[in-house]
Amino acid sequence: MNEELVKQQICDVCNKMWHLGWVAANDGNVSAKLADDIFICTPTGISKSFITPDKLIKINRKGEVLEANGDYKPSSEIKMHLRVYQEREDVGSVVHAHPPVATAFALAQIPLDTYSLIENAIVISSVPITPFGTPSTDEVPEAITPFLPEHDVLLLENHGALAMGSDVITAYYRMETLELVAKTSFHARMLLGGKAEAEISQDKLQKLFEMRKNYGVTGKHPGYKKYS
Repeated sequence: MNEELVKQQICDVCNKMWHLGWVAANDGNVSAKLADDIFICTPTGISKSFITPDKLIKINRKGEVLEANGDYKPSSEIKMHLRVYQEREDVGSVVHAHPPVATAFALAQIPLDTYSLIENAIVISSVPITPFGTPSTDEVPEAITPFLPEHDVLLLENHGALAMGSDVITAYYRMETLELVAKTSFHARMLLGGKAEAEISQDKLQKLFEMRKNYGVTGKHPGYKKYS
């Protein structure tokens, strides 16, 4: 793996998320797996708009710092990332952010579990809301664990969103798709007077699910399953 490329991709993603308004102040974090027991992640206490390759940190599976410039330390939320890597060997990167519309669904306790957009069926599937977890504690990784076997994108109750992928760009794309789905669903429901939008029929959905393989889409997918 090209470590310098991974570092640059993390910085690019951080910059994009800040410009899109998905993170404010010190919000959000990004990580990537370099080797079986070596990960690189963003430091705590720094705006994603200021992240540069020299500020990134190397850690192991226990969250212990292996390499860092100065006093940079990983976020307490790295526990959430490490749980994903522990449960999902296929995941090479994790992105956590607070995209406003998707986060609003999490605050309103409305999962994005309708297959109303093609992007849901092919890219991110249905998106459940994980139970509340106190930041910096093991409650957060414990809350997301039951959903990891079948989902690559999660809404975090009263918190934000989590996306994972085989690499940094894939994880970021899934977060981007999540926010687009949330925006589109919100506007559709406004037009419908608050009612949920109509779903794609199951026979058509099955065809869309099968297209994932043709498109080379990696990751997990629950199929036609809804979470409340």
